[in-house]
Amino acid sequence: MTTSFDAVDRKILDLLQRRDRPVSEIADEVGLSQTPCWRRIRRMEEAGVIRERVTLVDPKKAGVPMIVFIAITAPRHEMAWLMRFRELIESIPQIVEAYRLTGTVDYILKVMVPDVAAFDQVYKSMIERLEFAQINSSISMEELKFTTAVPTNYL
Repeated sequence: MTTSFDAVDRKILDLLQRRDRPVSEIADEVGLSQTPCWRRIRRMEEAGVIRERVTLVDPKKAGVPMIVFIAITAPRHEMAWLMRFRELIESIPQIVEAYRLTGTVDYILKVMVPDVAAFDQVYKSMIERLEFAQINSSISMEELKFTTAVPTNYL
């Protein structure tokens, strides 16, 4: 069964993605009373559209102002290596995002650390535990855009 979502649902999602707020505020902004608004939010949670609600932490104030992107080329394309790689990245909390890609780079990782010395520890931990064909690291100089909001116009 496919659940359909309308413009009000999309507006609710947009509001929730900008800032978590009481249902009463959301209901006022979308022109509903609290109960129907809450039901719509619950329906989106049950459908898996809303996976979870989290708190965003300021990286600088949390002591991890440096963001490093690591481009990885695997030494071979096999499930055993991929499973070990998954275990590796799960075990390193400084790796906050990881993606498998198409093209010449196989994986890209986003790492958050306080400084270059901390990044070097992450790097050494990785190469000590797993073989890589190539690792290229780039330190972010400036954040030009950051959002956790997912576009809702395709819903």
